[in-house]
Amino acid sequence: MLATQRIETTSSGARPSPSAVAEAIVSVRDVKKSFGAHQVLRGVSLEVEKGTAAALIGPSGSGKSTLLRCINGLVDIDGGEVYAAGHAVHTLHSDTERIALRKDVSMVFQQYNLFPHMTVLENVMLAPLNVLKQPKGEVEHRAVELLAKVRLAGKEKSFPGQLSGGQQQRVAIARSLAMRPDVMLFDEVTAALDPETVKEVLNTIRDLVAEGMTSILVTHEMRFAREVAHQVFFTDKGLIVESGSPKDFFDAPQDPRTREFLSHVL
Repeated sequence: MLATQRIETTSSGARPSPSAVAEAIVSVRDVKKSFGAHQVLRGVSLEVEKGTAAALIGPSGSGKSTLLRCINGLVDIDGGEVYAAGHAVHTLHSDTERIALRKDVSMVFQQYNLFPHMTVLENVMLAPLNVLKQPKGEVEHRAVELLAKVRLAGKEKSFPGQLSGGQQQRVAIARSLAMRPDVMLFDEVTAALDPETVKEVLNTIRDLVAEGMTSILVTHEMRFAREVAHQVFFTDKGLIVESGSPKDFFDAPQDPRTREFLSHVL
């Protein structure tokens, strides 16, 4: 595991790292990825310390979601290295290796991808039963606890079609947590939601970050990124243009492209 410099509490507003000796649980080094002739990632590097939250922001098409998929092993990279939760992701090729990775690095998508014919409880229990082969009683107990954690106690026997979009997204978060991951990746999880339901999902993520879940968030919710993230990365045209603490990033951006972007979204 890589050691990185601890973020000290300063007058600039950098938030303290949760440990005296910080660990980079996710490390991306000069990653490149193309789809055909289109180069989506052009040499991206970043590190995320264990127990912290990182926000990836930037215009659509700047490579944010592709980067998450590279970290989760859903997309093979063309160059560079990716390390996540003890896995050298860029060296994984078999389904068995990638399943092992996704036990430790879980991803929540824009679309909920719940099974409509299964109850909420059954959706949350599915992966631990079928992938981890854990005892049903243990899995069910944990699933009930997780649904309560995401504020869905009493919805265990409901079907996805009976829930709002925000509730379905919280089921998807509980389903990911059921695998007991070390890292959570959130890919614009509020993008498909009505404005009224966005807050409930963001509050769920806020709680997870406060509890020390390492999280990487692709989001267009600038206020949320500022309040929750320990560091912010701005991507544009396949590169990380600027990064820093939320206060430094939003209050004193250094790069002209960053300032232009923020002038449109704040």
